[in-house]
Amino acid sequence: MALKVGDRLPDFKSKDTNGNLFDSQNYIGKQPLVIYFYPKDETKVCTDQACSFRDNYQEFKDLGAEVIGISADSVQSHLKFKSKFNLPFILLSDNDKKLRKLFGVENDFLFIPGRQTFVIDEIGIIILIFNSMSGTIHIKKALQVLKSK
Repeated sequence: MALKVGDRLPDFKSKDTNGNLFDSQNYIGKQPLVIYFYPKDETKVCTDQACSFRDNYQEFKDLGAEVIGISADSVQSHLKFKSKFNLPFILLSDNDKKLRKLFGVENDFLFIPGRQTFVIDEIGIIILIFNSMSGTIHIKKALQVLKSK
């Protein structure tokens, strides 16, 4: 069952690019989160989206938010992607697709992993769910909702 606006962020853990265990509970009660699911490292739209989050990262930080990108790519793939494009935010590997299932992110066009963004407030409530194959519009939508809080 897909998550909805007003739902509480589910507890989850995953490996980050440093091989460390990321735990969502370390952020709840401390800061808003922008969690975005994307299909694949190094593809054009995904790279444009990641670079747009990078270019606007300071604005997210100024609003107190942390950005987290999630795809099924391996930790090693994320490490290369992050390094190549100087991505300052957290990338998580969902190679078993458990996070995608937990959040209810479905495939686009039957087989392409969906591109979906969740904005979670500082107490852990989902305040925006946005789904679009256009990568860069996700940044604009996430910033709008964070600024309106």
